[in-house]
Amino acid sequence: MHRYLVQYADHFGVTPRIRFNSKVMQVRPAFDPAREPPAWDVVLADGTQQRSDAVLVATGHLTAPLHSPELQRFGDGYLHAHDYREPEPFVGKRICVVGVGNSACDIASDVCVTAPRCVLVARSGVVILPKLMFGRAFTDITAQIQRPWIPRPLRQKLIRFLVWLAHGDMTALGFKPSTALSHVTSNATVTTDIAYRRITVKQGIDAIDGHRITFSDGTTEEFDTLIAATGYRIDLDFLPPEVVRVAENNQLDLYMRIVPPDWPGLFLMGFFNTDTALNMVFEHQARWMREFLLGNAALPAVAEMRQAIADRAAWYRSQYRDTARHTIEEEHVRYLTDLRATLKAAQARVGGAQAA
Repeated sequence: MHRYLVQYADHFGVTPRIRFNSKVMQVRPAFDPAREPPAWDVVLADGTQQRSDAVLVATGHLTAPLHSPELQRFGDGYLHAHDYREPEPFVGKRICVVGVGNSACDIASDVCVTAPRCVLVARSGVVILPKLMFGRAFTDITAQIQRPWIPRPLRQKLIRFLVWLAHGDMTALGFKPSTALSHVTSNATVTTDIAYRRITVKQGIDAIDGHRITFSDGTTEEFDTLIAATGYRIDLDFLPPEVVRVAENNQLDLYMRIVPPDWPGLFLMGFFNTDTALNMVFEHQARWMREFLLGNAALPAVAEMRQAIADRAAWYRSQYRDTARHTIEEEHVRYLTDLRATLKAAQARVGGAQAA
């Protein structure tokens, strides 16, 4: 992937336009949005400053680890999944991994091969998608199901049926029943590692006393390492809070997950979790933004954007588990359909204005 991106940037002349090793300290508005066209000042750590008509923030939401004070009581041997790099330092150690997302399952499968004891703490039910099925990439199979014209409940049932064919009943592996929708996990080997007892699943932690962990089933064990795959907090410290405010639950009030309603010329790209490859959805976001940057599309009124943000947040709250992780959840079929619809309406606004 890295080689592809480097070659792409070189081939299309992007590389000379990149300012490497340049930390952005501030992105601040230099205009009154009520009466002036957009103007943004980007201030770098070396003191240089550049004014731009538009700024695209693509720093992502996986940069600032979210730590749990309860887990940090473990002391020496505690680390966040963000700091995990390779399995070698953990050979021969008793390891407890907290979490059941992609990072947690990847790390547990990585270290369990050489660990005398590896426990995966899954505090909620989970759907783990396989990587391969019937000799094909699982995403190639589900791509045939993830169609707008197939009703959402049917898509969900079909995918869960395929997961059941691959893994059987997840509760038989030690997981809690999945009683509410949550962000899916994708892993090629963790269910096999659990079935062959290289990994033991626990459903929660009651107490941590030094390196001694008491689990919700009443058992107590000693560990050398605790790896917390407990997620991230969105970090936008270079943006003034009056421009973009990140709520305590990680919620961002952005129109179509991209635009802060009151501040034209500012776009945020990739601030969501989704149920498919992120780079594919990024491509659609980029095409959406391009039309606004070229003047081929116009945003709706601020009040309309705020209402759309509220409606979107309410729908996801009604569908998914109430956690900070799911405030930025997006089902890609729904999202891409909405991107197309909102762009068509935005282009019509320009066409209507020109006709008038």
